[in-house]
Amino acid sequence: MRLRIRFLTVPVLAMLVTGLTQAVTPAVAAVPGNDYCAGQCNDILPPGENGSATVAEILANKVFGTQPAHADDQLRKYADLAGGYKKLTTATIGKFFNDSSFGVAADQVASTLKPRADVTITRDKATGVPHIQGTTRAGTEFGAGYAAGQDRLWLMDIMRRVGRGQLTSYAGGAPANRELEQSFFVAAPYTEDELQQQIDAVAARGSRGKQGLSDAQAYLDGINKYITDSHNGRYFPGEYVLTGHVDAITNAGTIEPFKLTDLVVLASVVGAQFGAGGGGEVQNAVAKLALQEKYGAEQGEKVWQSLRAESDPEAVKTLHDGQKFPYGNTPAHPQGLAMPDPGSVTDQQLVYDRTGSAAGSTPAKVAVPAQKGQEAARGMFDNGVLPGNMLKDKHGMSNALVVSGSKTASGHPVAVFGPQTGYFAPQLLMLQELQGPGISARGASFAGLSLYVLLGRGQDYSWSATTSAQDITDTFALPLCEPSGQPATKDSNYYLYQGKCVPMDTVERKDSWTPTVADGTAAGSYTLRSYRTKYGPVTARATVGGKPVAYSSSRSSYFHEADSLIGFQEFNDPDFVHSAADFQKAAGDVNFTFNWFYADSEDVAYFNSGANPVRSPKADPMMPAWGDRGFDWQGWNPAGNKADYTPAAQHPQSVNQDYYVSWNNAQADEYASGGADKSTVHRADLLDARVKALISSGTKVTRVNLTQAMADAALADLRAERILPLLVQILDKAPLTGAAADAEAKLKTWLEHGHQRVESARGSKRYNDADAIRIMDAWWPLLVSAEFKPAMGDAAFTAMTNVLQINESPSGFQNEVPGKHVGQPHQGSSYQHGWWGYVSKDLRTVLGQPVAGPLGAKFCGGGDLGACRTALVDSLTQAAAQPANAVYPGDSDCSAGDQWCADTVIQRPLGGIAHGKISTQNRPTFQQVVEYPAHRGDSVTPVYAH
Repeated sequence: MRLRIRFLTVPVLAMLVTGLTQAVTPAVAAVPGNDYCAGQCNDILPPGENGSATVAEILANKVFGTQPAHADDQLRKYADLAGGYKKLTTATIGKFFNDSSFGVAADQVASTLKPRADVTITRDKATGVPHIQGTTRAGTEFGAGYAAGQDRLWLMDIMRRVGRGQLTSYAGGAPANRELEQSFFVAAPYTEDELQQQIDAVAARGSRGKQGLSDAQAYLDGINKYITDSHNGRYFPGEYVLTGHVDAITNAGTIEPFKLTDLVVLASVVGAQFGAGGGGEVQNAVAKLALQEKYGAEQGEKVWQSLRAESDPEAVKTLHDGQKFPYGNTPAHPQGLAMPDPGSVTDQQLVYDRTGSAAGSTPAKVAVPAQKGQEAARGMFDNGVLPGNMLKDKHGMSNALVVSGSKTASGHPVAVFGPQTGYFAPQLLMLQELQGPGISARGASFAGLSLYVLLGRGQDYSWSATTSAQDITDTFALPLCEPSGQPATKDSNYYLYQGKCVPMDTVERKDSWTPTVADGTAAGSYTLRSYRTKYGPVTARATVGGKPVAYSSSRSSYFHEADSLIGFQEFNDPDFVHSAADFQKAAGDVNFTFNWFYADSEDVAYFNSGANPVRSPKADPMMPAWGDRGFDWQGWNPAGNKADYTPAAQHPQSVNQDYYVSWNNAQADEYASGGADKSTVHRADLLDARVKALISSGTKVTRVNLTQAMADAALADLRAERILPLLVQILDKAPLTGAAADAEAKLKTWLEHGHQRVESARGSKRYNDADAIRIMDAWWPLLVSAEFKPAMGDAAFTAMTNVLQINESPSGFQNEVPGKHVGQPHQGSSYQHGWWGYVSKDLRTVLGQPVAGPLGAKFCGGGDLGACRTALVDSLTQAAAQPANAVYPGDSDCSAGDQWCADTVIQRPLGGIAHGKISTQNRPTFQQVVEYPAHRGDSVTPVYAH
């Protein structure tokens, strides 16, 4: 190695060979002996468990494409299911999923490490997952923290800074970094004292709270011990070198230790991204007013309510036996509305005092000198360390298919479920097994919050979640004022509360950056400033009746980011969870909005969690309301943002329904959606139709055919499955000619072939029925515009697209504005938000077919079938003529016109290691396939992970 590898200098190599690996003890079996799944539990989490790389490993990846051990060894297994699911058997499940049995057999032990005397971390050969066994509870948590540091230290460090609005000061001033830190700071602007208050509040919640504080401190001790060990041993993540925080040669520099408040920040990031619903009331008001301007007050209200789809009778629901859980619905005659004057709404300013590159829209890049050997990493963070729109364009995530034992071949429940959290390198989640006093679980946890398994399995049960997004966020209007008594303006920073003119408080972050090898963005700085009223952060300003107001966002989990710790602690405790009812009780202790699913050898269960505020019965949850005028949440106390919340019995829940499906769809009858996306057509239809077909045919459900149902839905185009047959019915009312006839023929053939987006052969990088898919992608925005815009008018149509985007294709393109990219590209998750329900109801109305909950007006052709057909034919003809490079404009990862590449799933690099593209799949990122044959107390043959 003295060697003449061009990019690795002798000093860099010296750094690497000095302490590059940790000392380990001889391999011994790690077998807890408490596993009742008997080898029938599997999981997968691409790209791989190892999310840490030294400088040398990063540089080798950039130059040679080599991967650190276990960095991507689950990616191909995950990708191959798309082409292999149709031939899946019980014996081949392991080709596509890991064995998630507890423990590690002696001959499968890759390494054994004791970071302190009371804990052992065993890594398996197959995946490198840490199996953590503690002789004390504190030791178990210490090991969890140490393993988190080993596998995700850089990511954890980045995310704690994202949540504080301090990313640019640490990772560079790339525009995406700015956008990201700004969006999270808006959602959760806290001072350090306020973060500590949340810790104190949880610790005061009895013995569970005290235990949680103790667990968290031991977990942090483990993280910080790894930071010290890795820094001294020079095997810390190489990103610290490439962003200028540690010198590669001298080792000078600091990796800051973690503290308890960092965990609250990380929890707030997860909660904002995955566990909150509602909001957007001001934009809803703008849309409603535009519709009323077009149709008049009475019909405009009907049109708005039909598009809002708060409880669509045709929508697929997780609870399908007619259970009703009324919540969040608009009253017949709402009061207290604070509707903005037309054209008066402006977003609250967040960024102040811009200097240097922060002052321009296109910041300059500076080629700073690189130490020898580091040139290959230049610019790796020029586009940010995370997608800038990660929070602003978040989408519904995760799916679940859970079948009761009464419908399975074995008589035991079967579940295929997991969270759909995007694709990153390293992944936001990490796998682990925790075994210690009061803790026994294996599964996935968010990096930096892995003191417990958040989604996974216990000794004889498994659980998972999907984002539910019921409405726990409201917008309240406060009149602005001036303490001098002078007339207020929209720029006033005082507001009326309880008869007094009181000042808004502010929380600030001063961010500055200089160029580095990793991010060459020129030096710059700015101040982030959040204005807050007692109701929460100010998000917008407007006039109401000519008088200025501030709109504040009230989220029930605001100032309660750490409250869910107790529920997760209970999930991991084998002495707490013995049954479906126990699990539901634990889920009730989670204040974020999730749909929870459970399966053991006998029962399946569902529970919807979240701190649902009890609203004034006069308030419309979808519109801004006046604050401090009798329309506040019941029992609301601004000190600590406390209120009355609906009891557990009023949350959607069930035990042993014949089956459950969830893909961020409606939960139950009369349980209002927090947005406008849960209409008659929803991507959950793709799951529901397949599971229902299995059961109604009399086929007994197995792990194999339930996995196949999920995988088949993951490749299907929702628009083709649910909308294209209606479009064909209208088109075929008369003979087609020319380009429209040719296009329809291709679309019909694609329907006959199963309307999937799947490669013609493994590695071909070309779809079957590629031209039909291009036509469908091009047609959707054109037909939606042709169907709705003439009737709605430009203003109302545009306003409604700001409430609900019209499309969510795998590539993120093909929206109402040609070339517009909505959402995160290459994210896999598709078809969550779109106008598919609107199109279905409207076309069926035009066709004279039954429609439950019809739209408030007829749109396509003004309700005339002939005129509607003409609009569809014209838009189809236009779509057929669009070349591929217009439909798929290209981005930094794909050239224009490359259809397959545009749809691909890419593990977005959050660190220095990059991975290859895989063909699109619309499925969970972390996924379990489980079937328990036994319960605690039953006799089972031990099975160890391989």
